[in-house]
Amino acid sequence: MSRLSVTTSTALTDAGLDPAAVEAVVAAALAEDLALGPDVTTDAVVPEDAVGTGDVVPRAPGVLAGLPVAAAVLDVVGGGAVQVTLTGRDGEPVSPGQAVLTATGPLRSLLTAERTMLNLLGRLCGVATLTRTWVDAVAGTGAAIRDTRKTTPGLRALEKYAVRCGGGTNHRMGLGDEALVKDNHVAAAGGVAAALAAVRAAAPGVPVEVECDTVEQVRQAVAAGATLVLLDNMTVEDMRAAVQVARAAGGVRLEASGGLRLQNARDVAATGVDYLAVGSITHSAPTLDLGFDLR
Repeated sequence: MSRLSVTTSTALTDAGLDPAAVEAVVAAALAEDLALGPDVTTDAVVPEDAVGTGDVVPRAPGVLAGLPVAAAVLDVVGGGAVQVTLTGRDGEPVSPGQAVLTATGPLRSLLTAERTMLNLLGRLCGVATLTRTWVDAVAGTGAAIRDTRKTTPGLRALEKYAVRCGGGTNHRMGLGDEALVKDNHVAAAGGVAAALAAVRAAAPGVPVEVECDTVEQVRQAVAAGATLVLLDNMTVEDMRAAVQVARAAGGVRLEASGGLRLQNARDVAATGVDYLAVGSITHSAPTLDLGFDLR
């Protein structure tokens, strides 16, 4: 039986997250803190019948992501006894000192949940904040910022949700929902066209993206019928040439990848590519500094 409130479950569903999967992540995270016993400090200091109210407050500016996940932590620890009010909204910017979540309930539950709640929320807000920085860097070019599979093990769905909160778009969620023909696949198959044909024969209903290192490989991929091409570590000049090949063929989208930095993001986007693949928005996002302040 789910330990999540109807309000939390609805908020997670509306965000495109699976409540059961989120509850499992929360339970695993809490188990790390409670595997060796209960919260001995809180249980020793706080009377069992004490009730309190606290606010989650950012210490730095950022973009919100994961407030329903934070509520799920409080639901699981509090067993339904904690009342949670979300005073912020995922995807919105937040300022230091601005309360984004208020929780009222057994004080022991609030303090036991505190670190797990802040760990998850801070991580997701950090991903959303860094994503928004990249999105702002290419604003007006028509290019979208797209994530990768370089995510924290066990947190992929949540981190990709945070990317969406930051204004980015998601690439494949796993190895089965989209094929990505990389250099090793090309070498094993004996060429770009052969690798593409093999994937389409084995999984005809699965979208296919082909990684290319050179403009000549782009020509081969397009000639073989590729409609999504990854430009791997190409120069800006080569990207422009690849865009010309794609536009001449019609219906071919291009994704720049490798060596991308905020400083050159706009130049890359201006070549006409459709996506910038940015692994750092998940694997290197700084955690947003948050605190839980009791009133």
